[in-house]
Amino acid sequence: MLKPRPFLLSVMVLWIASIACIFPTVNASAPDEETQGTMIAQTIAAAVTRTAEAFIPGTDTAIPTRAFETPPSSPTATSSPIPVVLFTATPAVPLISVSQPTNCRTGPGRSYERVGALLVDQVAEVIGRNPVGDYWYIRNPNQPGGFCWLWGEFAILTGNTSVLPIFTPPPTPTIAPTATPVPAFAVTYQGLETCSGSWWVELKLENTGGVTFRSVSITLRDTVTNTVLTMFADGFTNKNGCTVSATRDIIKPGSARVVSLPAFSYDPSGHQLRATVILCSKNGVNGICVSDKIAFKP
Repeated sequence: MLKPRPFLLSVMVLWIASIACIFPTVNASAPDEETQGTMIAQTIAAAVTRTAEAFIPGTDTAIPTRAFETPPSSPTATSSPIPVVLFTATPAVPLISVSQPTNCRTGPGRSYERVGALLVDQVAEVIGRNPVGDYWYIRNPNQPGGFCWLWGEFAILTGNTSVLPIFTPPPTPTIAPTATPVPAFAVTYQGLETCSGSWWVELKLENTGGVTFRSVSITLRDTVTNTVLTMFADGFTNKNGCTVSATRDIIKPGSARVVSLPAFSYDPSGHQLRATVILCSKNGVNGICVSDKIAFKP
């Protein structure tokens, strides 16, 4: 520890003595020499510290260390926010678009003729609606100057539709009854085939009507031996000797199919055979059916 110089020691002693005179009521015992040296050193250190805090390095001018109070800010006028009102323009004319492509017809219903369609992202002007409110009368997007009825299931409307007039739909178009198709076919003897001791005849079935055939029933009688063979089948099978057989599911109008009948265990050549053939529009010999007969000798 650095010892205080004699001059500074004398100054500090006099300063302490003056303080004692100012406050006579304070009873303090005189410090011994060692205590005086400690007090003087602490006082000098404190003075040096205050001096260092009051200077800016590199300058010789002391800067006062008092704190400055920030003056209160002058009142500022607070303006109330001006409300912003957003106006959405409402179309003067109601418009319509769709979320899915929708047909446009001459009347409000599927029974009316289709005359156009409104596709997604297309917009059309709405002119009116039907009394029920499920169809809209619009300008036809496919025919300039034309109008049509649009189903409202997928419709997206903008504008005031409450002012739209209610239009009376045109009369439902009269649909001419379609003629019921008539089933008919022709049967002819096609030939006799054999394989491994079996013989069977083949008949050609030609669809001459307007109904598609899907099943067949055939009864074959040998009038010589009085042998009767029967078959029921969905589809029509043609066997080609011992090698290949092919089946067709249907016989459409205007087409023909060769069908192989059940086999005899003997050769029926020269015998009088009679066959009754039934063709039907559904499987299982059901639906619209028609029959025909044929007599022949193989």
